[in-house]
Amino acid sequence: MTLAKKTLFITGASRGIGLAIALKAARDGANIAIAAKTVVPHPKIEGTIYSAAEQIEAEGGKALPIPCDVRDEEQVKSAIKQAAQRFGGIDIVVNNASAIQLTRTPETEMKRFDLMQQVNARATFMVSKYAIPHLENAKNPHILMLSPPLDMQEKWFAPHLAYTMSKFGMSLVVLGLAGELRDKKIAVNALWPRTTIATAAIKNLLGGDEMMRASRSPQIMADAAYAIFMKSAALFTGNFLIDDTFLASEGVTDFEKYAMQPGVRLHPDFFVPDSK
Repeated sequence: MTLAKKTLFITGASRGIGLAIALKAARDGANIAIAAKTVVPHPKIEGTIYSAAEQIEAEGGKALPIPCDVRDEEQVKSAIKQAAQRFGGIDIVVNNASAIQLTRTPETEMKRFDLMQQVNARATFMVSKYAIPHLENAKNPHILMLSPPLDMQEKWFAPHLAYTMSKFGMSLVVLGLAGELRDKKIAVNALWPRTTIATAAIKNLLGGDEMMRASRSPQIMADAAYAIFMKSAALFTGNFLIDDTFLASEGVTDFEKYAMQPGVRLHPDFFVPDSK
């Protein structure tokens, strides 16, 4: 099985993990709908939907860049419709778009609370909802959320309650939709990294160059996502996967290749259960 001629609808795919997943699929000759807000280059953050499209096509895929604010219902409906019309359907949805602010409750402005809930939990629900009719017609349909296992421990909530609520909200969509769509043979899974991943959010918001050196490349998440998409949608659903544990179960033994700077102690990500 490959992703040749399969159509992926990826939110937030102009950079980072979303783009890495897109490029991995493009190497098989997949079609990628890039649904993201960035249409003009940002002074501090690389990548737009158009630069992502160029990279995808350079790797052998077909790209459809779609300006889309995932908070806007009409824009989401239109983006999904455009992707399905352009490529003849949708096979895979990746809910990658995310907003982050790591503040305690007194320091969290309600507009930031609303932003995280809208981009993380609400958009994940909404994109999935409007994609379902197209996925019902796909041969091996998958919905993938980049969200954490539902490990309900105080330590994950107390330091940044609003952000944790929004990310766990994404995972609640996984839990519910996996059961709701099982009879339709649409797989719904979650994928989360064990370590921080070298993205713009890590560099600009969480720790700068030092944290980047202690992170893994987005390629580990792309490889894990690809392995998920190779699974039978009828059989592999409702899973909350950690990237390296899942890849190890798939036979991967070399994880040093994913390190941004080999030999540097990796920084653990949030929300990884002790049991994982």
